[in-house]
Amino acid sequence: MPVLKVRGYALPEGEPVELFADGDRWTSDPVKNAELIGEGWLVPGLVDVHTHPGAEEPPDPLDEQMLRDDLHRHVASGVTLIRSPGLAGDPPTWFGNDADVPRAVHAGRWIAQHGQFVDGWGARFTLDNFPQAAAEQARKTEWVKLIADWGPEDDPVPLEVLQAVVEAVHAEGARVAVHSQNAVGGAAAVAARVDSLEHGMGLPTGLLARMAEQGTALTPTLSVFLSSLPEVQSRPDSARREWYVNGTLAHPGLVAAAGEAGVTILAGTDSHPTGGIVDEIQALADTGLTAHLALGAGSWTARSYLGLPGLVDGGPADAVIYQRDPRNDLSELRRPLAVLLRGKLAYRSG
Repeated sequence: MPVLKVRGYALPEGEPVELFADGDRWTSDPVKNAELIGEGWLVPGLVDVHTHPGAEEPPDPLDEQMLRDDLHRHVASGVTLIRSPGLAGDPPTWFGNDADVPRAVHAGRWIAQHGQFVDGWGARFTLDNFPQAAAEQARKTEWVKLIADWGPEDDPVPLEVLQAVVEAVHAEGARVAVHSQNAVGGAAAVAARVDSLEHGMGLPTGLLARMAEQGTALTPTLSVFLSSLPEVQSRPDSARREWYVNGTLAHPGLVAAAGEAGVTILAGTDSHPTGGIVDEIQALADTGLTAHLALGAGSWTARSYLGLPGLVDGGPADAVIYQRDPRNDLSELRRPLAVLLRGKLAYRSG
């Protein structure tokens, strides 16, 4: 098979490049008779940092065919890397490795208190067993996912438990992602110095400077909250409805404030159907984030956060090619000319 070549302006810097896919890695060393796949504006592969493929509704088990179909939808949207902070079961060996699916990291099953989270998906433990359970998961995967709080009436995980979990997971060389949709749980997660705060609904904005300083990222999953808001608003009045509606209405402002504070913001879609990363990037930009920051949250910033370089020599041979600079019009992200994954053509328009 011929070596593939791309040419154009490589984001985030926008510098002109010509790169060749040397197997699964980029090289700028010319390769004779390489096939030019496309030229234009080059993005180093989109990233969905919060997605749960393979099971649509709890308590569905992980389904391999659904998993592959979900991942194919990700690739079709330009996603070449995902993080799954929680799966309905242990993934098959091909997950993150086969040529037709995105690269992937995951956190195993969600770790939650008894009586919290969704039936059939989480691994539930008493609080005194959280650190040990997290350490055991950390030995298997690069991430551990913890449910710090659940409904507005549920007790959050105490700060001292979160701190013990972070210490235990970091000792194994892994990282901690924490689900939070309540102010108390979010504040405790930040105080415990978790690596990423998922959702973060209700987080006090006064904690954003600390998040930025210590490197705790925010994955707000904004688009899924906003898309569900009209349905929730139509429900009868209740404490849970008020909690969800008020938190969602305040969420764009939290994202904007986080961007101003210098917090690392990551793009994640959370729910089905998969392949909606462009909606999340647009939702981030609609808060007032620059298009550069919003696109970075779903591309180069997220790749760097997960340990992968971009369009440079030795970097993974992933790219999405667009005719125009998508930062000038994010709708361009819906019109890729080509998607390259692991040095092979995964999609070409026309």
